[in-house]
Amino acid sequence: MGLTVAQKILKDHIVDGDLFSGEEIGIRIDQTLTQDATGTMADLQFEQMGVPRVKTEVSVSYIDHKTVQMGFEDADDHTYLQTFAKKYGLLLSKPGNGICHQVHIERVGKPGKTLLGSDSHTPTGGGIGMIAIGAGGLDIASAMAGLPFYLPAPKIVGIKLTGKLNPWVTAKDIILKVLQIMTTKGNVGKIVEYFGDGVKTLSVPERGTITNMGAELGATTSLFPSDETTLAFLKAQKREADWVSLEADPDAEYSEIIEINLSELEPMIAKPHNPDNVVRVRDVEGTPVDQVMVGSCTNSSYKDGKTVAEIMKGKTANPNLSFGYAPGSKQVLRMLADEGELSNIVASGARVLESACGFCIGAGQSPRNNAISIRTNNRNFYGRSGTVTAKIYLVSPETAAACALTGVITDPRDLETKFGIQYPKVDIPEQFTVDDSMLLQPAPESEAASIELYKGPNIVDPPGGESLAQDIVGEVTGKFGDKITTDDIMPAGDLLKYRSNVPKYSEYVFIKRDPTFATRCLENKKMGVHNVIVGGDNYGQGSSREHAALCPMYLGVKVVVAKAIERIHRANLINFGIVPLTFKNPDDYDKIDQNDKIKIPNIRKALLEDSKEVMLVDETKNLSIPLTYSLTERERKTLIGGGKMKLAKDFPGKSFQEIKFDN
Repeated sequence: MGLTVAQKILKDHIVDGDLFSGEEIGIRIDQTLTQDATGTMADLQFEQMGVPRVKTEVSVSYIDHKTVQMGFEDADDHTYLQTFAKKYGLLLSKPGNGICHQVHIERVGKPGKTLLGSDSHTPTGGGIGMIAIGAGGLDIASAMAGLPFYLPAPKIVGIKLTGKLNPWVTAKDIILKVLQIMTTKGNVGKIVEYFGDGVKTLSVPERGTITNMGAELGATTSLFPSDETTLAFLKAQKREADWVSLEADPDAEYSEIIEINLSELEPMIAKPHNPDNVVRVRDVEGTPVDQVMVGSCTNSSYKDGKTVAEIMKGKTANPNLSFGYAPGSKQVLRMLADEGELSNIVASGARVLESACGFCIGAGQSPRNNAISIRTNNRNFYGRSGTVTAKIYLVSPETAAACALTGVITDPRDLETKFGIQYPKVDIPEQFTVDDSMLLQPAPESEAASIELYKGPNIVDPPGGESLAQDIVGEVTGKFGDKITTDDIMPAGDLLKYRSNVPKYSEYVFIKRDPTFATRCLENKKMGVHNVIVGGDNYGQGSSREHAALCPMYLGVKVVVAKAIERIHRANLINFGIVPLTFKNPDDYDKIDQNDKIKIPNIRKALLEDSKEVMLVDETKNLSIPLTYSLTERERKTLIGGGKMKLAKDFPGKSFQEIKFDN
């Protein structure tokens, strides 16, 4: 049997397990990336491991989330990150150099390599043929220390692309169609691989848009082959030496195949409040628009920016809306400025925003109350924009530009008849502007010992965990419904400055859903009462932010019970010693209420013996509810030991096979 591209890369990097066993595998990580909202904690965790220098081929610390620097906290974090990178051997991408995923695909990523990033949209790297996976910061710290990354042996879903996109139909419409088909649910443990004749019609930036939003599927990652198109892109970046050819074997087998004829696609749009709530733009056209935002790591490439500039050339945005454009990197910004294209965007009435994550994470540009905001980013979760009442729609840059011109949701194909605008065909340049002056090199290893780390008063060492108790005895401190995101658990926006201060940041756990949650948890913790969270389907979807597990751990949360828990969040819960359990019968979710007194007896023994099932006793209602789990030996030992960091301290240098626990 032939191999897929994903299988070829994984086979080359596997260090533990068997790729085709269906069981957990461990892979060697070549590259890591962190960003400033997650990187400070990851670096603090790396410090505690006592490793003098990163062990990867290359690790990059990006500053791209908290660039507005409101208050001293963010600037302090950035100075710490710079001194850490210099001391421990990381590249550092300074604020203004660009969004991590855009810069990484431009300047660092390599086909055939593995990349682990503390940002859920790390799979953008799959656009150049990498196995690029988002994970929690503690997993990144471990990879920087040279430890393997563990994941279930994946199922490879093949998406066969045929035909060619028509004018005004884009890569964003492809991934929105995929989300409409596959949804955000049920894709845990899958890798999505694109193949077929249609692949060769897509440029690397277009492929990156598709793999970027593959994160919304809940899959492990997505990727494209590395072919002549990849070579042309890397050559234009003066990195052709990094290219290798990687394509699936003709007889490669996929666990399932989805076929999409690009010639039949239309402009698509994701309605609030989930990325898989996808319809045709035609289905909602005419809806008034209050805000249009172009950019984010999904659609901020040179191609995206120049396309919008050409559409807006000589035109003015509708006066009734707010219009903003954020280039993805300094490279994109410089090239558009040098070519005069940036002037077209400015003249249209758009504000040029910083090359940073910005509006996508609610860090600025929050729309007015009850606004309809059209955005090219990847998530439209409830409240993520910073305005709870706003409705966010996800579209391509072409559709966004059409909406900016008309003031209503508009199919971009109508621009030809309404404004006489011909579709601007933008090709990848033969040469990108290459300037790595803001990608700082680390100090030589011989000088590392003399470098002092800068730590401001807001930087607090991460808290440790506790070994798992024999019984969970406590209460349901919070009950939440379906599709609870990590934004719901741990808000971003202006609270990002507290990421390096867990005690302070923990005050805001579930602040949007239940403002009393953190206070009640701490009161229970002081009295020795265990906190338990109950959730519905897709609990923990969205961002990779490990604080959505780390802060609840600090508050004394010991167990999360849900109908289903998303991949990255589940891994983060385990890393911090919170047991992820699921209802054996999903209907039992309705039987439990917040504040119910509960007990889960013999949970430690159950994990030691791998009994696969535990019983939740609701003492308030006098009910017994069966719960299940699916955990590897490594995961069970991590939970019993109190989390990954505590395990490393209690059993230094030990493999998981060597770690033993008493009942």
